[in-house]
Amino acid sequence: MKKLLLTLGVGMALSAFWGHAQPATAQAGGPPAKPNIIVIITDDHAYQAISAYGSSLIQTPRIDQLARQGALMQQAYVTNSVCSASRAVMLTGKYSHVNGLRDNGTFFNGAQETLPKILQRNGYRTAIVGKWHLWSDPTGFDYWNILPAQGHYYQPPFNKMGKDTAYTGYVTDVITDLSLDWIEQNREKPFFMVLGHKAPHRNWMPPIKYLDRFNDRKFPLPANFYDRYDGRQALRRQQITVGEHLDVRYDSKVPCDSCPVGAVNDWAPAEYQREVERLTPRERQLWDSSYAKEYEEFKKIDNPDQKVRWQFQRYLEDYLRCVQAVDDNVGRVLHYLEAKGLAENTIVVYMSDQGFYLGEHGIYDKRFMYEESFRTPMMIRYPRLIPAGRKVKEYALNLDIAPTLLDLAGLPVPQDMQGASLKPLLQKEKTGSWRKEIYYHYYERSFGLTNHYGIRTPRYKLIHFYDPIDSWELYDLKKDPKEMKNRYADPAYASVVADLKVRLKKLQQQYRDPVQQ
Repeated sequence: MKKLLLTLGVGMALSAFWGHAQPATAQAGGPPAKPNIIVIITDDHAYQAISAYGSSLIQTPRIDQLARQGALMQQAYVTNSVCSASRAVMLTGKYSHVNGLRDNGTFFNGAQETLPKILQRNGYRTAIVGKWHLWSDPTGFDYWNILPAQGHYYQPPFNKMGKDTAYTGYVTDVITDLSLDWIEQNREKPFFMVLGHKAPHRNWMPPIKYLDRFNDRKFPLPANFYDRYDGRQALRRQQITVGEHLDVRYDSKVPCDSCPVGAVNDWAPAEYQREVERLTPRERQLWDSSYAKEYEEFKKIDNPDQKVRWQFQRYLEDYLRCVQAVDDNVGRVLHYLEAKGLAENTIVVYMSDQGFYLGEHGIYDKRFMYEESFRTPMMIRYPRLIPAGRKVKEYALNLDIAPTLLDLAGLPVPQDMQGASLKPLLQKEKTGSWRKEIYYHYYERSFGLTNHYGIRTPRYKLIHFYDPIDSWELYDLKKDPKEMKNRYADPAYASVVADLKVRLKKLQQQYRDPVQQ
């Protein structure tokens, strides 16, 4: 009798700990339960700012945990390095010219087939919380609570199922709170959650608790920070340099009424004022106190190069402070899954919508097909099927996310999806038929950028800039991994160029891109 009472008492205690009954599991001898799926998408998180990729800038132990316990994609890339377009590619498994969203100013056609719609039809509860940035209302989701446009870092407003809703706190924490709340209420069935962080998007406003973090660090300039852009016309006309195009007020958080404002940032001073007004009085007091050192440093700058170096330090400090908050919140998600007994049967994907420049070529932002923005962090943990510590060297694309998740969930992949399931790479050491080259196409002309497309192979990268300029660039990545020397006009590479143009045209035909070389 005592043993029975003890058993009942333990059972009641466990029930109280879990909150309610545990999610259903597969019956003995029956098919395995459908996996839960969480896709964590950050905005502009450079692989150079993740310690799992060897970063010396910051330690990201919670994000690294996903790589240790699952698979680290060592060569993951995007098909179009800009926020809205990349997210549309992930939802549809199709290139921008096929899904219809090519840039940040286009509404997403929610009537088309998407990953959440397929999962929803197959018994999944579906939700997206945080950054959406596709302008039209989300479809295929049972629940959505999204940031308007880019969103705000403090006291963020949301659009909850069509209703304006405001929250108190720091946006990275709020997004995680809302996501875990929804999962807790829906975990009896298989669930699909897109957890979309705003951070570390420009203008990199950190959580108050991290305002002083990295004050003791002196970040080294990238080796090619002072790139002169010789032989590269597109780089010479861009307007995303650290030295000339970061705004002292908006980006460096220093009040300066006398500082000049360039046309590319004419909106920035007023936008910064609106952002800091979102702080509570106590937060504003801590903000001004923490940044007092920066105010004094800026006053003492007496030459242009000193200002450039100072701008670079300020940029990295706030960018990495935002990354630190993301890492904390990834840890919260992983802890929740462990505490609730969900970790074994939950697929967790961590990635950014694209990479980002942390001063390489002297620039910030993304867009170009150069490695730092073309390449994205990507890791996938699924203890049931993916061996811990896998390092996948083959090319992975954001185009592959939708077909991979469908395949891992045991669902057929639509034939018109242009990506490929990564499942064979995640489970095996090698696969003989995997892609050996990748195709990229970018369409925006913001910030002085030029439309371009190109091909990347293990050794070479060929890029065609075609609007508003017309120029070609070729890089020998073995000899020139920093992409500093354009070899397109070098006679020694004439046969390489000819071969790559043929292969580029085949990729355009394969992906049904109507562009003409």
